Amino acid sequence: MDRILIIQTAFLGDVVLATPVAESLHAAYPNARIDFLLRKGSESLFRNHPFINEVLIWNKKENKYRNLFGLIQKIRNTKYDLVINCQRFAASGLLAGLSGAKTISGFKKNPFSFLFNYQAEHKIGNGKHECERNLDLIHFLKIEGIIRPRLYPVDQETSQFNLPPDYICMAPASVWFTKQLPAAKWIELGNKIIQETAIVLLGAPTDNELCESIAAEIKNHQVINLCGKPDLLQSAGIMKNARMNYVNDSAPLHLASSVNAPVTAFFCSTVPEFGFGPLSDNSIIVETTEKLSCRPCGLHGRRKCPEGHFRCADVLMG
Repeated sequence: MDRILIIQTAFLGDVVLATPVAESLHAAYPNARIDFLLRKGSESLFRNHPFINEVLIWNKKENKYRNLFGLIQKIRNTKYDLVINCQRFAASGLLAGLSGAKTISGFKKNPFSFLFNYQAEHKIGNGKHECERNLDLIHFLKIEGIIRPRLYPVDQETSQFNLPPDYICMAPASVWFTKQLPAAKWIELGNKIIQETAIVLLGAPTDNELCESIAAEIKNHQVINLCGKPDLLQSAGIMKNARMNYVNDSAPLHLASSVNAPVTAFFCSTVPEFGFGPLSDNSIIVETTEKLSCRPCGLHGRRKCPEGHFRCADVLMG
């Protein structure tokens, strides 16, 4: 096995949860060239990675399909021995199916799965974590899977933020309203943190307004708003050195798992049984104790609570 390509062009968290495939393949084939194809915006995750050879980037926002067919040609020219498609949607299936690779593995749900040599089931709620479902894609190789995701931040890259030695991180935002704990809950949590511990707020540039409003209401603490300042890998490094990381069911949860950082994950409308929970040694899951007939209201988050009450976000804070 000389040349391997892993495909995952979904969002940040999905890319992180595909890294156990890379770890397992590298352990089995240490001399193989492993490349990773992802969507533009997630490429900083693999900076300084010790065995990812090349990161291929699909820009979906500009000339999406012209870029897609350009990638197909580049992939075919590389002549991969093995292509692993960790995504279930058509475009990635087309990339894999037309790759020209000797062996292609992907999920049965993919519309182009008929082009794959090997197919794996992808079933939510079967007791498996998403990392394990991804590892099913290489089960046919009979290699031992490494379940925890892993990234490789460098401490020198996070030192520029001049953080105090004792801090916790909070990542209060989510793309989806029903996955995001309300601001009042984050403020309540912040005010319960011991005063000697600084609070670092992490998020995208678009999360800055939310984090500023939370920071303004947290009293008697050093609050450092880093929204939009560290990139993805630097954020993972900051989380790695935190006393605790408080996150929603969203990408920062998986960043914490990737560096085995302590993490407390809040689940509102979604549930850990979907298979996207934390994998750090020190992991805490917090969810409502109320039995709600409407929970979960879907696999993914929603723009608003379908019932109008959002009681699934009524969790105890510390």
